[in-house]
Amino acid sequence: MNTILRKSILGIAGLTVAGGLAAGPLNHDTSTPTTRNAAVTTTQAAKLDSAALIPHGVQGTQSRIDFDDEQTANVKAIIAATKKAGMDERAAVVSIATALQESKLENLGHLGDRNDHDSQGLFQQRPSSGWGTVEQITDPEYSTMAFLKGLKQVDGWRDMPLTVAAQTVQVSAYPDHYAQWEQQAADLVAEHWNS
Repeated sequence: MNTILRKSILGIAGLTVAGGLAAGPLNHDTSTPTTRNAAVTTTQAAKLDSAALIPHGVQGTQSRIDFDDEQTANVKAIIAATKKAGMDERAAVVSIATALQESKLENLGHLGDRNDHDSQGLFQQRPSSGWGTVEQITDPEYSTMAFLKGLKQVDGWRDMPLTVAAQTVQVSAYPDHYAQWEQQAADLVAEHWNS
């Protein structure tokens, strides 16, 4: 990535983080642990997981949808592919949030007149843009590995807000829309990472 583009992306990420920190609510636990012998309460454990999964805090209003069995299977496939790629839970959060925005975690084939060019699969990847064949990009493992390969090439992706990292890989016409899925993606990773 050239130096000017990288500095621009990191500058935008810095502004986004600073804006989120200034505008976002403080997140602190005011509850009292119920037992004195427990090292970490369930509430505190959830917050620790949240801090690792959402290190920059969520950006903007969050969306949430209900899942059917296919969508849940696709969440598990993305998590399995992330582990196979040797990447961590944060990479899974970025991947799932991206797939939530692109396809609502449905492995979409060609949608005829409603199709965005030749975009298909969980990540709406395009064969004509070099993401792979139709058969490949509609395979959840392959499409996730392709997305993660792109993510690995983004210098400093871990230090960027989710939407900036996802947009750098996806180059969407709607770059800010990924952010709305960060909390649900983190919840899904927390639920399924060890299952």
